[in-house]
Amino acid sequence: MTTERIQKTFAACAAENRAAFVGYLMASDPDPETSFECLMALVEAGVDVIELGAPFTDPMADGPAIQKAAIRALNAGGSLDATLGLAERFRSVNDSTPLIVMGYANPVHHMGYEAFAGRAEAAGIDGLITVDLPPEEDGPLRDALAARGIAAIRLATPTTTEQRMARIADGAGGFVYYVSVAGVTGAGTGSEDEIRVGVERARRLSRLPVAVGFGVRTPEQAATFARLADGVVVGSALVEEVRKATESGHIKSCVKGVSVVAKSLSNAIRSARA
Repeated sequence: MTTERIQKTFAACAAENRAAFVGYLMASDPDPETSFECLMALVEAGVDVIELGAPFTDPMADGPAIQKAAIRALNAGGSLDATLGLAERFRSVNDSTPLIVMGYANPVHHMGYEAFAGRAEAAGIDGLITVDLPPEEDGPLRDALAARGIAAIRLATPTTTEQRMARIADGAGGFVYYVSVAGVTGAGTGSEDEIRVGVERARRLSRLPVAVGFGVRTPEQAATFARLADGVVVGSALVEEVRKATESGHIKSCVKGVSVVAKSLSNAIRSARA
């Protein structure tokens, strides 16, 4: 299956005249079992594509919410290997929802590109986002992924020029992740007009679906981006439910919290173009 799952999902959403809902959670946060339950809650709440964060000690592109999630996950035994194990468990009960690993190049490099690609294929991973590995440097990893039908998903931003977008598009797969603001995750969003222009450029040059993320927290924001793009990515708002549950001492309550927030966002995305 591999990238076929991504293609089918975006095509199905387009046929329903709506954007895809891409939901992000950090693997092993707050612990492996609860993390798995949260993934299942995302699907039940209407998430179309899951981004599974691989915890890393230096998440430079992430804001405080996801940085703290990475620390919680690492303290619970999280790692890239554990992330792939969680994906494999999820795939054993769900063969249709695309799974994207999102993280940083260091752990993948440490595991070895060929070894990672083999493990990812066995775990049912459909795509990989390495936020700190630019197109000029991802050739060996991209080749290892492509040999197993796994998409190398790339990012574009409001500062991406026409020429740079063409470079990003060359070799990209799955979808383009359009970062709505030049900043870290959860830092806010750019203007609607600016995002519209960037999304149209990314779609035209890549000929791939374009999903907008970074800073999408409310149903209103999600609905706005659902009218502009092929997908809407939400991470920090979901991760915050895990933090609140952990700090309250009622860790398992995060499953319900994640479900409630995801459902409200799903409803907004599905009805945005009505």
